[in-house]
Amino acid sequence: MSDSTSIGIVTPQVAHFSKLLTLKSGEVLPEYDIVYETYGTLNAEKSNAVMICHALSGNHHAAGFHSENDKHPGWWDNLIGPGKPLDTNRFFVIALNNLGGCHGSSGPATINPAKQKPWGATFPLLTVEDWVDSQARLADHLGIEQLAAVVGGSLGGMQALQWTLSYPDRIQHALLIASAPNLTAQNMAFNEVARQAIITDPEFYGGDYYEHGVVPRRGLRIARMLGHITYLSDDAMGAKFGRKLREGEIKYSFDVEFEMESYLRYQGDKFAAEFDANTYLRMTRALDYYDPALEYNGNLAAALARAKAKFLVISFTSDWRFSPARSREIVQALLDNKRSVSYAEVTAAHGHDAFLMPDPHYHNILRAYFRKIKIKGE
Repeated sequence: MSDSTSIGIVTPQVAHFSKLLTLKSGEVLPEYDIVYETYGTLNAEKSNAVMICHALSGNHHAAGFHSENDKHPGWWDNLIGPGKPLDTNRFFVIALNNLGGCHGSSGPATINPAKQKPWGATFPLLTVEDWVDSQARLADHLGIEQLAAVVGGSLGGMQALQWTLSYPDRIQHALLIASAPNLTAQNMAFNEVARQAIITDPEFYGGDYYEHGVVPRRGLRIARMLGHITYLSDDAMGAKFGRKLREGEIKYSFDVEFEMESYLRYQGDKFAAEFDANTYLRMTRALDYYDPALEYNGNLAAALARAKAKFLVISFTSDWRFSPARSREIVQALLDNKRSVSYAEVTAAHGHDAFLMPDPHYHNILRAYFRKIKIKGE
C-alpha cells in the first residue's frame, strides 16, 4: 500500500434517506440506506465528481483498501487512483452499492424497519431506472448538481446510459464500457437458468431462507459457475486451462478431473460464501428489464433523443456476451441524433471481463478521454 498510485485506506460511508422512493414497478421504499465510498477531493465548484456504477456482482468498494491487512484492493483499483486513468488528483470519484445489493445498502438481507426482520422475498424488484433515481439522490446528498461523468461497465454501462435519459442536464459525459442497450434473448436465457438454479434449491425457501438459518448455496454456486463461463472468451479459457488434468491422469470419476472444473467450483464456492441469492435474482432481473427503446417501438434513436451528454463507448473484440455489435447500436443511435460520441473497439482476449483488466490500450483510451473533460474552476 506504499504505491503512490493507490488510494490507500478508505472508509465506507452510509447515507440514509427518509424520503420515500417510488419504484418503476409502483412499489415504494419508505426509507433506505446507500453505502458508498469516495476517492479524491470535491472541488469548491463541485464540478469534478465522477460516479461509478457497478455491474451485477459489484459493490461500493471500487478502489483502495479497507485495512492494512486487505490482500486485494477494490474491484476497479487498476483504473481509479492518483495518476491512474481516472485520476483522483483531478476527480472526486463516488462508488456506491446499489439498492437491493448485499454489501450494506438496503436490500433483501437488511432489516425491514416496519417489521424488524430481514426483507427477504418482500424486498421489491428494482430497475436500472430506480437505481439511477437513487444515485441522483446520493448526488443531492453530497451537494452535487451536475456530474462531470458517469462511468460503468456491463450493467454499470446501462446505468450510465440511463443517467443521460433520466437526468440529461445533470451529466456531462457518459462512459459506457462493454455494455448494451438491452439484453439479447440468449443473455436473458442465461439469467433465467441462473435464477432457476437458485429458486429450485431446497434451501431457498421462497426467498426467506434467512429465517431458516440457511443459504441456497448449491443454487448460487451453479449460477456463478454459469456466469463465469459467459464472462470469459473461449480463447481465454483455452489459454488458461485447455484440457489440463488436475492430477495428470484420468481417474474415471465425477470428482474434479480437469483444471477448468476446479476453477469453476472454486469460483462458485467463493461467490456463494460472499453474495446474497436474493440480490443475485434482483440484479439479473434488472438486467432483463432494461430496454430504453421499449416505449419507442424499439427505436433506440428515438429513445436516446433526449440525451445531451457526450459519450465514450468501448467494446472488446472477444466479448460475446455484450458483443461489439451491441455497442455499435448505441453509437449509431447517438449519431442519428447528432450527439458527440467516441467509439473504441479494443482487441482483447479476456471476453466480457476485459473491462476489469488493466489492458494498456484500453486504459490509454480512458486516460485520454478523462484528460479532455473540462472541469469548471481548473
